[in-house]
Amino acid sequence: MTKILLFTGATFVCALSAHAQTSPPTKSSEEKPAAAQISPPLDPKNMDTSIKPQDDFYLYANGGWIKHNPIPPEFSRWGSFNMLAEQNNDALHEIVEKTAAVAPKVAGKSNPEKAAEVDLQKVGDFYASGMNEKAVDGARVTPLADEFKRIDALKDRGDVLKEIAHLHAIGMTAFFRFSSNQDAKNSTMVIAQAFQGGLALPDRDYYTKEDAGSKKIRDQYVEHMTKMFTLLGDSAQLAAERAAKVMAVETLLAKPARTRVALRDPQKNYNKMKQAELQALTPDLNWADYFKEIKLTEPGDINVGQPDFFKAANDVFKTVSLDDWKIYLRWHLLHGMAGNLSKDFVEEDFNFFSKTLTGAQQLKPRWKRVVAKTDEELGESLGKLYVADYFPPEAKARALEMVNNLKEALADRIKTLEWMDDATKQEALKKLAAFTVKIGYPDKWRDYALLKIDRGPYALNVLRGETFERNRQLTKIGKPVDRSEWGMTPPTVNAYYNPNRNEIVFPAGILQPPFFDPKADDAVNYGGIGAVIGHEMTHGFDDRGRQYDAVGNLRDWWSPESAKAYIERSKAIVAQYSGYEPLPGLHINGELTQGENIADIGGVKIAYMALQKALAKKGGTPEKTDGFTPEQRFFLSFAQIWRNNQRDEDLKLRLNTDPHSPGRFRTIGPLSNFVEFQKAFDLPDNCPMIRPVDQRVNIW
Repeated sequence: MTKILLFTGATFVCALSAHAQTSPPTKSSEEKPAAAQISPPLDPKNMDTSIKPQDDFYLYANGGWIKHNPIPPEFSRWGSFNMLAEQNNDALHEIVEKTAAVAPKVAGKSNPEKAAEVDLQKVGDFYASGMNEKAVDGARVTPLADEFKRIDALKDRGDVLKEIAHLHAIGMTAFFRFSSNQDAKNSTMVIAQAFQGGLALPDRDYYTKEDAGSKKIRDQYVEHMTKMFTLLGDSAQLAAERAAKVMAVETLLAKPARTRVALRDPQKNYNKMKQAELQALTPDLNWADYFKEIKLTEPGDINVGQPDFFKAANDVFKTVSLDDWKIYLRWHLLHGMAGNLSKDFVEEDFNFFSKTLTGAQQLKPRWKRVVAKTDEELGESLGKLYVADYFPPEAKARALEMVNNLKEALADRIKTLEWMDDATKQEALKKLAAFTVKIGYPDKWRDYALLKIDRGPYALNVLRGETFERNRQLTKIGKPVDRSEWGMTPPTVNAYYNPNRNEIVFPAGILQPPFFDPKADDAVNYGGIGAVIGHEMTHGFDDRGRQYDAVGNLRDWWSPESAKAYIERSKAIVAQYSGYEPLPGLHINGELTQGENIADIGGVKIAYMALQKALAKKGGTPEKTDGFTPEQRFFLSFAQIWRNNQRDEDLKLRLNTDPHSPGRFRTIGPLSNFVEFQKAFDLPDNCPMIRPVDQRVNIW
């Protein structure tokens, strides 16, 4: 599913509360830290009033918090998202501990009346198997023994392709990516999707760049693979040779892959083909064998996202030796499952992918890792338990009221745009009116009855969960789109816009303080979750989202004149953010972050307009609260959601790979263009926080 996220980073697992259990939670064998504390709205201790708002509003609003909230050793960055996720984690922990203690043994039952018991059993057993650290460490890689034997038994290239298909079917990534998604130009149907892939490093540029930093990471990656192969039982010399061969294969796949900036173009990523056309493009790949292995009897049309990659991958497939393919596939199986194996594999995986790449200093406690995996594999069963206690109906009602006010504000804004002609405005308003709004949790919960979960080997439960999800995705191919489906679990601290479905989605997990507090004043809520809602709405009209129409089809509904005016304004946003230098010599990639920056700028503007509507409906602007006007509280609330401390390693990684700007610039970037912000704090022209009038960017 194509999703444009509010935030990318570590997996955020929202808290679930105990659901109708009576026994006390069983304590983990590991010491559980105190629950993360979310500061009350606009706590003065979080500010640094020694800094003038016109000089650096981010530090003015957040300086106190930044000084007193160092990054915990298990994190690469620490901010509002992390604090809320940790608060949610504590609640989820209590839920799964209780569930594991009382879960009835009803595995395999599909009686709708027993659905709640099925959810309890699977969540409880999955968590219990993951927390059985003695069994997991004792098993080491034994749960993967049959999978390694399959790879060892490969006899020819035909077998290699079948094994790639098998790994795809059990949720592993190798060679390329294959799944299902909506047809971008016929959004009522789901079709097969083939995309570039096959790499373990975060981005193709890590394999191709020749700067000292990239070379160092490549060397460290090879060292990591060597250690992992050694843990599998290889001699040091053999492990080093195998690591070098994996690196060689992945480099061959990285070179023809598109850059992240190039991948932002949805038109270039749409290349629908018949099976025969795909076969002609890649003559050495027997796609009939591939589809048979993944049990896809009628593949139908296939969208090949990057044809040049597949053409080059065909050459890689036929030139890499059989033995080297075995090594590559063994690595991708091991890499994909490392976090679910014994302590030695988990720690080595952490040492490179977390410590080296992001700067995290300490592995998260086991219970947090297992809760996160439970959410990943059984997210809607876990989510059902969560929302029962942590998302009351009145919270959903108030969030929906805010969404409606923001839709009104965006409609007003579209109607008054000076650069857009009337015909394009009508299409934009039509699209806005067609937005599907999803708040809290799905109306129809996912059925896990056919997913086998027990208290046996943890890694096997994970593999079953991955296989279940892959099969669920593949069986959609050739069928109408289920628009009721969600792309995030209810406890997730995030939000998204899906251009194919023209929907904005806000899980219950993010509808908590400091983003949303039903007891807080409107100014705080509109500056927090209101800006989040506005952000996702604006994604429908960012540089990519604007290319989809009201029903989610990739279609040009813009007049040439309005499109030209839009592009000129978006270039100004690219230029603004490209000028920011978060680390010496390292700038934000304005092209890569363009869509998120557009959404940040539009989101805060629309939220501010919606606040004014909300205040007007309630009889006008109230008096100051804690010395601040509603407008000032709005902007302070907006700034606090982006507060964070971040390790340099993580910042470097994200400047290369993350389509979002760092938190500091998600605050000062939008506000520096906004005259209402300048008025709210009576800031002088040309101060550091305010861009000159002729340089301010303005789309939505």
